[in-house]
Amino acid sequence: MIDFKTLSDTYDTPLYIYDFDYISTKYSELKESFRAKKSLICYAVKANSNLSVIKHLADLGAGCDCVSIGEVRRAFLAGVSSYKIIFSGVGKRDVEIKEAIEKDILMINLESFAELMRVEIMAKELGKIARISIRVNPNIDPKTHPYISTGLSENKFGVDIEDAKRMYIKAKNSEFLDPVGIHFHIGSQLTELEPIQKSSEIVADLVRNLKVLDINIKFFDIGGGLGIRYKDEVLIKPYDYAQAIFSTLFTLDVTIICEPGRFLVGESGYFLTKVLYEKQNGDKRFVIVDGGMNDLIRPSLYNAYHDIEVLNNENEKTLTDVVGPVCESGDFFAKNIELPKTEHNDLLVIKNAGAYCYTMSSNYNTRAKAAEVALENGKDRLIRKRENFEDMIALEKEFIK
Repeated sequence: MIDFKTLSDTYDTPLYIYDFDYISTKYSELKESFRAKKSLICYAVKANSNLSVIKHLADLGAGCDCVSIGEVRRAFLAGVSSYKIIFSGVGKRDVEIKEAIEKDILMINLESFAELMRVEIMAKELGKIARISIRVNPNIDPKTHPYISTGLSENKFGVDIEDAKRMYIKAKNSEFLDPVGIHFHIGSQLTELEPIQKSSEIVADLVRNLKVLDINIKFFDIGGGLGIRYKDEVLIKPYDYAQAIFSTLFTLDVTIICEPGRFLVGESGYFLTKVLYEKQNGDKRFVIVDGGMNDLIRPSLYNAYHDIEVLNNENEKTLTDVVGPVCESGDFFAKNIELPKTEHNDLLVIKNAGAYCYTMSSNYNTRAKAAEVALENGKDRLIRKRENFEDMIALEKEFIK
């Protein structure tokens, strides 16, 4: 049982809290599901990029899926082996490509023919061979929110099958490219297995076709996207997920790479915020808290649902909006939910806040970012201190004229 009151007294609010023991359990569950085959779990750093979170997963054996050179640097700082790091993303600058090649990471994941050409040029300039994979777009509807769908032809990600073939042939014939992997990722918060299995079938068939061309793919990267339960979702079981992938890989001797983010850390996280006061506009009730959309933007951005609990409060429940101090009508955590009557300094716990919450926070309205705390083996520790005003203006004030 988490003592949120003590954590609030110790670290103040707004506050992010992560249960590292729970993260360990989720990692073990997924890794065990794939034990029948060679596999590597590469944590999707974008979900929660705190260095202590990355290091905790690295200590368990995880690699990292990174979508910026900054995330690559975070992975190295956290002690992740270079051979367990993948650099993905649609747009990479030349200087970022060069750094990734020089760091000798496992592979650079390519999303277009133009990007392949830039990587070849950078590798040639360095006199090195760049290991690459290509992100294939299977054009399968992932049946998730359109903002987190990535596997359709209308999305910006990946290339179609025919373009992928041309890219692999080009890479095979290059002195400076080594095509070692293939990748697909159809979306995030996936709750249906059929689109994943169908995508894997399409990409596995491509790998067999490439083998005929003497292009031997070593790493079969199935991306991530396994959903978690925010409300009443029916989830995919990791064992069923792994078996669905296995069923598509007959005749192939590959290492399966899985890139979970939300699945590993989402349910481990809590966002703790304090009631400032209540407000009544006609028939409309508002609970105003000290956290805002700058701290946790998912409800505003995706209309995402997060369960909210008022601690130690047995008052009768009525409909309310939970809103923050930010000067935007979109600054809310929930609308028209039932909560008990609250008092000043009551604590609200916003659940399932371990993924895509802190990492998407900002300093909008010159609001300092929250602190982050880890819970492990019954103890708590600070893993990111709370920002202050001086932190926010540090890169500006010397330029005031």
